[in-house]
Amino acid sequence: MKVEKLVDIIGSDFYTGVPDSQLKALCNYLMHTYGIDAHHHVIAANEGNCTALAAGYHLATGKVPVVYMQNSGEGNIINPVASLLNDKVYAIPTIFIIGWRGEPGIHDEPQHIYQGEVTIKLLDDMGIANFAIGKDTTDEEVEAKMDEFRKILSEGKDVAFVIRKGALSYDEKVVYENDNTMVREEIIQHIVAVSEEDPIISTTGKASRELFETRVANGQSHKYDFLTVGSMGHSSSIALGVAINKPNQKIWCVDGDGAVLMHMGSMALIGSNQPKNLVHIVINNGAHETVGGMPTVMGDVDLVGVAKACGYPYAVRVNDFEELDRELNLAKGLNELCLIEVMCSIGARDDLGRPTTTALENKQNFMEYIATL
Repeated sequence: MKVEKLVDIIGSDFYTGVPDSQLKALCNYLMHTYGIDAHHHVIAANEGNCTALAAGYHLATGKVPVVYMQNSGEGNIINPVASLLNDKVYAIPTIFIIGWRGEPGIHDEPQHIYQGEVTIKLLDDMGIANFAIGKDTTDEEVEAKMDEFRKILSEGKDVAFVIRKGALSYDEKVVYENDNTMVREEIIQHIVAVSEEDPIISTTGKASRELFETRVANGQSHKYDFLTVGSMGHSSSIALGVAINKPNQKIWCVDGDGAVLMHMGSMALIGSNQPKNLVHIVINNGAHETVGGMPTVMGDVDLVGVAKACGYPYAVRVNDFEELDRELNLAKGLNELCLIEVMCSIGARDDLGRPTTTALENKQNFMEYIATL
Protein backbone atom coordinates (compact mmCIF):
# COMPACT_ATOMS: atom_id res chain seq x y z
CA MET A 1 0.00 0.00 0.00
CA LYS A 2 1.28 3.47 -0.86
CA VAL A 3 1.82 5.41 2.35
CA GLU A 4 0.29 8.51 0.74
CA LYS A 5 -2.98 6.59 0.36
CA LEU A 6 -2.98 5.52 4.01
CA VAL A 7 -2.39 9.10 5.14
CA ASP A 8 -5.19 10.30 2.85
CA ILE A 9 -7.62 7.69 4.21
CA ILE A 10 -6.81 8.55 7.83
CA GLY A 11 -7.25 12.27 7.16
CA SER A 12 -5.31 13.65 10.13
CA ASP A 13 -2.95 16.64 9.92
CA PHE A 14 -0.90 15.88 13.07
CA TYR A 15 1.51 12.97 13.56
CA THR A 16 3.84 12.28 16.46
CA GLY A 17 5.82 9.19 17.29
CA VAL A 18 9.05 7.27 17.62
CA PRO A 19 10.56 6.00 14.34
CA ASP A 20 10.48 2.32 13.39
CA SER A 21 12.08 0.46 10.49
CA GLN A 22 8.75 -1.25 9.73
CA LEU A 23 7.28 2.23 9.35
CA LYS A 24 10.17 3.67 7.35
CA ALA A 25 7.86 4.56 4.46
CA LEU A 26 5.63 6.57 6.79
CA CYS A 27 8.56 8.22 8.57
CA ASN A 28 10.19 9.20 5.28
CA TYR A 29 6.88 10.55 3.98
CA LEU A 30 6.41 12.69 7.10
CA MET A 31 9.99 13.98 6.98
CA HIS A 32 9.73 14.73 3.24
CA THR A 33 6.33 16.40 3.60
CA TYR A 34 6.66 18.24 6.92
CA GLY A 35 10.15 17.74 8.29
CA ILE A 36 10.01 18.49 12.01
CA ASP A 37 7.06 20.85 12.39
CA ALA A 38 5.39 21.38 15.76
CA HIS A 39 2.01 21.83 14.05
CA HIS A 40 2.15 18.69 11.89
CA HIS A 41 4.96 16.27 12.82
CA VAL A 42 6.94 15.77 16.02
CA ILE A 43 9.40 12.94 16.73
CA ALA A 44 9.03 12.39 20.47
CA ALA A 45 11.38 11.17 23.20
CA ASN A 46 9.40 7.97 23.81
CA GLU A 47 6.02 6.48 23.04
CA GLY A 48 4.34 7.63 26.25
CA ASN A 49 5.65 11.12 25.54
CA CYS A 50 4.08 11.22 22.08
CA THR A 51 0.79 9.83 23.39
CA ALA A 52 0.56 12.67 25.91
CA LEU A 53 1.56 15.18 23.23
CA ALA A 54 -1.23 13.82 21.04
CA ALA A 55 -3.65 14.29 23.93
CA GLY A 56 -2.62 17.93 24.22
CA TYR A 57 -3.17 18.38 20.47
CA HIS A 58 -6.70 17.01 20.81
CA LEU A 59 -7.47 19.20 23.83
CA ALA A 60 -6.35 22.29 21.93
CA THR A 61 -7.92 21.54 18.55
CA GLY A 62 -10.69 18.99 19.04
CA LYS A 63 -9.15 16.97 16.19
CA VAL A 64 -7.88 13.40 16.15
CA PRO A 65 -4.08 12.90 16.30
CA VAL A 66 -1.99 10.02 14.97
CA VAL A 67 0.71 8.34 17.07
CA TYR A 68 3.21 6.02 15.35
CA MET A 69 5.66 3.56 16.90
CA GLN A 70 7.23 0.14 16.83
CA ASN A 71 5.25 -2.46 18.78
CA SER A 72 8.02 -2.48 21.40
CA GLY A 73 6.62 0.90 22.43
CA GLU A 74 3.28 -0.54 23.49
CA GLY A 75 4.63 -0.93 27.00
CA ASN A 76 5.40 2.78 27.16
CA ILE A 77 1.84 3.77 26.17
CA ILE A 78 -0.06 1.53 28.60
CA ASN A 79 -0.14 4.16 31.36
CA PRO A 80 -1.30 7.17 29.27
CA VAL A 81 -3.72 5.00 27.28
CA ALA A 82 -5.28 3.50 30.41
CA SER A 83 -5.30 6.57 32.66
CA LEU A 84 -5.48 9.49 30.22
CA LEU A 85 -6.96 8.56 26.84
CA ASN A 86 -9.41 5.89 27.98
CA ASP A 87 -13.10 6.65 27.53
CA LYS A 88 -13.65 6.03 31.26
CA VAL A 89 -11.25 8.88 32.00
CA TYR A 90 -10.87 11.75 29.45
CA ALA A 91 -12.11 9.93 26.33
CA ILE A 92 -9.40 11.29 24.03
CA PRO A 93 -9.59 9.64 20.58
CA THR A 94 -6.25 8.69 19.05
CA ILE A 95 -5.18 6.71 16.00
CA PHE A 96 -2.12 4.52 16.55
CA ILE A 97 0.04 3.21 13.70
CA ILE A 98 2.18 0.36 15.00
CA GLY A 99 4.99 -1.52 13.24
CA TRP A 100 4.60 -5.23 13.92
CA ARG A 101 8.10 -6.55 14.62
CA GLY A 102 8.30 -10.21 15.57
CA GLU A 103 4.98 -11.15 13.99
CA PRO A 104 4.44 -14.88 14.58
CA GLY A 105 5.69 -16.86 11.60
CA ILE A 106 7.98 -14.04 10.41
CA HIS A 107 11.68 -14.37 11.32
CA ASP A 108 12.97 -11.52 13.46
CA GLU A 109 15.55 -10.74 16.13
CA PRO A 110 15.16 -12.27 19.63
CA GLN A 111 14.09 -9.05 21.35
CA HIS A 112 11.04 -8.88 19.08
CA ILE A 113 9.77 -12.46 19.42
CA TYR A 114 7.66 -12.22 22.58
CA GLN A 115 6.61 -8.64 21.86
CA GLY A 116 5.40 -9.80 18.46
CA GLU A 117 3.36 -12.56 20.03
CA VAL A 118 1.49 -10.22 22.37
CA THR A 119 1.15 -7.18 20.10
CA ILE A 120 -2.52 -7.70 19.22
CA LYS A 121 -3.41 -9.04 22.67
CA LEU A 122 -2.07 -5.90 24.35
CA LEU A 123 -4.17 -3.73 22.06
CA ASP A 124 -7.23 -5.86 22.74
CA ASP A 125 -6.60 -5.73 26.48
CA MET A 126 -6.34 -1.93 26.33
CA GLY A 127 -9.62 -1.74 24.44
CA ILE A 128 -8.00 -0.44 21.27
CA ALA A 129 -9.82 -1.65 18.16
CA ASN A 130 -7.20 -2.73 15.63
CA PHE A 131 -6.68 -3.79 12.04
CA ALA A 132 -3.55 -5.35 10.52
CA ILE A 133 -2.36 -4.08 7.14
CA GLY A 134 -0.27 -6.47 5.05
CA LYS A 135 1.19 -6.52 1.56
CA ASP A 136 -2.07 -7.83 0.12
CA THR A 137 -4.43 -5.51 1.96
CA THR A 138 -6.35 -3.36 -0.52
CA ASP A 139 -7.00 0.37 -0.29
CA GLU A 140 -10.70 -0.40 -0.21
CA GLU A 141 -10.30 -2.66 2.83
CA VAL A 142 -8.44 0.09 4.69
CA GLU A 143 -11.07 2.67 3.69
CA ALA A 144 -13.85 0.42 4.96
CA LYS A 145 -12.03 -0.17 8.25
CA MET A 146 -11.40 3.57 8.68
CA ASP A 147 -15.13 4.18 8.24
CA GLU A 148 -15.69 1.79 11.18
CA PHE A 149 -12.93 3.45 13.17
CA ARG A 150 -14.46 6.92 12.78
CA LYS A 151 -17.52 5.81 14.75
CA ILE A 152 -15.29 4.36 17.47
CA LEU A 153 -13.21 7.55 17.59
CA SER A 154 -16.37 9.64 17.87
CA GLU A 155 -17.08 7.80 21.13
CA GLY A 156 -13.76 8.94 22.62
CA LYS A 157 -12.04 5.60 22.08
CA ASP A 158 -8.75 4.70 20.40
CA VAL A 159 -7.96 2.63 17.31
CA ALA A 160 -4.83 1.16 15.75
CA PHE A 161 -3.50 0.12 12.36
CA VAL A 162 -0.88 -2.60 12.83
CA ILE A 163 1.61 -2.63 9.97
CA ARG A 164 3.05 -5.94 8.81
CA LYS A 165 6.49 -6.22 7.25
CA GLY A 166 6.65 -4.68 3.78
CA ALA A 167 3.06 -3.43 3.86
CA LEU A 168 3.81 0.25 3.18
CA SER A 169 5.82 1.82 0.37
CA TYR A 170 7.07 5.31 -0.48
CA ASP A 171 8.98 6.23 -3.62
CA GLU A 172 10.70 9.44 -2.51
CA LYS A 173 14.28 9.07 -1.24
CA VAL A 174 15.13 10.83 2.01
CA VAL A 175 18.78 11.24 3.03
CA TYR A 176 19.75 11.72 6.67
CA GLU A 177 23.19 13.13 7.46
CA ASN A 178 25.09 15.51 9.72
CA ASP A 179 28.42 17.35 9.77
CA ASN A 180 30.21 15.09 12.26
CA THR A 181 33.28 13.17 11.07
CA MET A 182 33.74 10.24 13.44
CA VAL A 183 32.22 6.88 12.44
CA ARG A 184 30.48 4.95 15.23
CA GLU A 185 32.15 1.59 14.57
CA GLU A 186 35.58 3.24 14.78
CA ILE A 187 34.51 5.01 17.98
CA ILE A 188 33.61 1.63 19.47
CA GLN A 189 36.98 0.21 18.38
CA HIS A 190 38.71 3.01 20.29
CA ILE A 191 36.57 2.33 23.37
CA VAL A 192 37.42 -1.36 23.27
CA ALA A 193 41.14 -0.60 22.95
CA VAL A 194 41.10 1.52 26.12
CA SER A 195 38.60 -0.47 28.20
CA GLU A 196 40.61 -3.70 27.61
CA GLU A 197 39.01 -6.40 29.79
CA ASP A 198 36.61 -4.11 31.65
CA PRO A 199 32.91 -5.00 31.27
CA ILE A 200 30.88 -3.02 28.72
CA ILE A 201 27.10 -2.63 28.66
CA SER A 202 26.03 -1.47 25.20
CA THR A 203 22.77 0.01 23.99
CA THR A 204 20.11 -1.24 21.59
CA GLY A 205 20.78 -1.22 17.86
CA LYS A 206 23.85 -0.94 15.68
CA ALA A 207 26.18 -0.02 18.53
CA SER A 208 25.81 -3.49 20.06
CA ARG A 209 26.17 -5.13 16.64
CA GLU A 210 29.37 -3.17 15.99
CA LEU A 211 30.72 -4.02 19.44
CA PHE A 212 30.10 -7.71 18.74
CA GLU A 213 31.91 -7.52 15.40
CA THR A 214 34.78 -5.56 16.94
CA ARG A 215 35.37 -8.43 19.36
CA VAL A 216 35.28 -10.88 16.43
CA ALA A 217 37.81 -8.81 14.46
CA ASN A 218 40.08 -8.58 17.51
CA GLY A 219 39.82 -12.32 18.24
CA GLN A 220 38.41 -11.45 21.68
CA SER A 221 35.80 -13.14 23.81
CA HIS A 222 32.28 -11.72 23.95
CA LYS A 223 32.14 -12.38 27.70
CA TYR A 224 33.18 -8.80 28.45
CA ASP A 225 30.01 -7.33 26.93
CA PHE A 226 26.32 -7.26 27.79
CA LEU A 227 24.43 -6.38 24.62
CA THR A 228 21.15 -4.64 25.44
CA VAL A 229 19.36 -5.87 22.32
CA GLY A 230 15.93 -4.69 23.48
CA SER A 231 14.52 -2.31 26.14
CA MET A 232 15.74 0.85 24.42
CA GLY A 233 16.89 3.54 26.83
CA HIS A 234 17.71 1.24 29.72
CA SER A 235 21.36 0.26 29.14
CA SER A 236 22.64 3.00 31.47
CA SER A 237 20.38 1.74 34.27
CA ILE A 238 21.63 -1.79 33.71
CA ALA A 239 25.19 -0.44 33.88
CA LEU A 240 24.34 1.41 37.10
CA GLY A 241 23.08 -1.82 38.66
CA VAL A 242 26.28 -3.61 37.68
CA ALA A 243 28.56 -0.75 38.79
CA ILE A 244 26.95 -0.45 42.24
CA ASN A 245 27.47 -4.14 42.87
CA LYS A 246 31.02 -4.29 41.47
CA PRO A 247 32.45 -1.12 43.09
CA ASN A 248 36.08 -2.08 42.54
CA GLN A 249 35.69 -2.76 38.83
CA LYS A 250 35.54 -0.12 36.08
CA ILE A 251 32.26 -0.45 34.16
CA TRP A 252 31.65 1.14 30.76
CA CYS A 253 28.27 1.97 29.22
CA VAL A 254 28.12 2.59 25.47
CA ASP A 255 24.89 4.50 24.93
CA GLY A 256 23.15 6.33 22.09
CA ASP A 257 21.47 9.72 21.87
CA GLY A 258 18.01 8.36 21.06
CA ALA A 259 18.26 5.86 23.91
CA VAL A 260 19.39 8.52 26.41
CA LEU A 261 16.55 10.79 25.32
CA MET A 262 13.97 8.03 25.68
CA HIS A 263 14.54 7.68 29.44
CA MET A 264 16.62 10.70 30.39
CA GLY A 265 15.49 10.40 34.01
CA SER A 266 18.01 7.57 34.31
CA MET A 267 20.79 10.17 34.22
CA ALA A 268 19.37 11.82 37.35
CA LEU A 269 19.41 8.45 39.12
CA ILE A 270 22.99 7.76 38.02
CA GLY A 271 24.10 11.23 39.07
CA SER A 272 22.41 10.87 42.43
CA ASN A 273 24.18 7.56 43.13
CA GLN A 274 27.49 8.75 41.64
CA PRO A 275 29.15 5.35 41.09
CA LYS A 276 32.84 6.25 40.86
CA ASN A 277 33.57 3.23 38.66
CA LEU A 278 31.10 4.02 35.85
CA VAL A 279 32.01 5.61 32.52
CA HIS A 280 28.89 6.62 30.56
CA ILE A 281 29.67 7.15 26.87
CA VAL A 282 26.93 8.62 24.71
CA ILE A 283 27.54 8.29 20.96
CA ASN A 284 25.49 11.17 19.56
CA ASN A 285 24.64 11.30 15.85
CA GLY A 286 21.36 13.13 16.43
CA ALA A 287 19.46 10.30 14.77
CA HIS A 288 17.43 7.14 15.27
CA GLU A 289 19.84 5.49 12.85
CA THR A 290 19.07 1.83 13.53
CA VAL A 291 15.50 2.31 12.29
CA GLY A 292 16.30 4.57 9.36
CA GLY A 293 18.09 7.75 10.42
CA MET A 294 15.20 10.03 11.39
CA PRO A 295 16.36 12.84 13.68
CA THR A 296 16.31 13.07 17.46
CA VAL A 297 16.40 16.43 19.25
CA MET A 298 19.76 15.58 20.80
CA GLY A 299 21.68 17.67 18.30
CA ASP A 300 20.20 20.72 20.03
CA VAL A 301 20.57 19.54 23.64
CA ASP A 302 23.49 20.41 25.92
CA LEU A 303 23.98 16.86 27.15
CA VAL A 304 27.14 17.76 29.06
CA GLY A 305 25.15 20.44 30.88
CA VAL A 306 22.37 17.94 31.58
CA ALA A 307 24.86 15.45 33.00
CA LYS A 308 26.45 18.03 35.28
CA ALA A 309 23.03 19.20 36.45
CA CYS A 310 22.17 15.57 37.23
CA GLY A 311 25.26 15.23 39.43
CA TYR A 312 27.91 13.77 37.11
CA PRO A 313 31.15 15.23 38.51
CA TYR A 314 32.92 14.95 35.15
CA ALA A 315 31.29 15.40 31.74
CA VAL A 316 32.80 16.35 28.39
CA ARG A 317 31.98 16.44 24.67
CA VAL A 318 34.51 15.27 22.05
CA ASN A 319 34.54 15.88 18.30
CA ASP A 320 37.57 13.96 17.00
CA PHE A 321 39.59 10.85 17.73
CA GLU A 322 42.44 12.69 19.41
CA GLU A 323 40.01 14.17 21.94
CA LEU A 324 38.24 10.82 22.28
CA ASP A 325 41.42 8.87 23.09
CA ARG A 326 42.51 11.50 25.60
CA GLU A 327 39.17 11.44 27.42
CA LEU A 328 38.87 7.64 27.35
CA ASN A 329 42.28 7.24 28.93
CA LEU A 330 41.50 9.95 31.48
CA ALA A 331 38.21 8.25 32.41
CA LYS A 332 39.99 4.92 32.71
CA GLY A 333 42.19 6.35 35.45
CA LEU A 334 39.68 8.61 37.20
CA ASN A 335 37.95 7.41 40.33
CA GLU A 336 34.68 9.20 39.67
CA LEU A 337 31.56 9.01 37.53
CA CYS A 338 32.27 10.25 33.99
CA LEU A 339 30.19 11.09 30.93
CA ILE A 340 31.76 11.36 27.49
CA GLU A 341 29.52 12.62 24.69
CA VAL A 342 30.99 11.59 21.33
CA MET A 343 29.75 13.49 18.28
CA CYS A 344 29.23 10.95 15.51
CA SER A 345 28.31 10.80 11.83
CA ILE A 346 25.25 8.95 10.53
CA GLY A 347 25.93 5.69 8.72
CA ALA A 348 27.14 2.13 9.01
CA ARG A 349 28.63 -0.37 6.60
CA ASP A 350 26.13 -2.30 4.52
CA ASP A 351 27.46 -5.72 5.55
CA LEU A 352 27.19 -5.13 9.30
CA GLY A 353 26.21 -8.45 10.85
CA ARG A 354 24.25 -9.40 13.93
CA PRO A 355 25.37 -11.28 17.05
CA THR A 356 25.76 -14.99 16.39
CA THR A 357 25.22 -15.90 20.04
CA THR A 358 21.79 -15.97 21.63
CA ALA A 359 20.68 -13.40 24.18
CA LEU A 360 20.67 -16.10 26.86
CA GLU A 361 24.23 -17.15 25.97
CA ASN A 362 25.30 -13.50 26.14
CA LYS A 363 23.81 -13.14 29.62
CA GLN A 364 25.35 -16.37 30.93
CA ASN A 365 28.83 -15.63 29.56
CA PHE A 366 28.72 -12.07 30.92
CA MET A 367 27.58 -13.18 34.37
CA GLU A 368 30.23 -15.87 34.56
CA TYR A 369 32.89 -13.29 33.73
CA ILE A 370 31.50 -10.68 36.14
CA ALA A 371 31.57 -13.29 38.93
CA THR A 372 35.37 -13.53 38.59
CA LEU A 373 35.92 -9.81 39.12
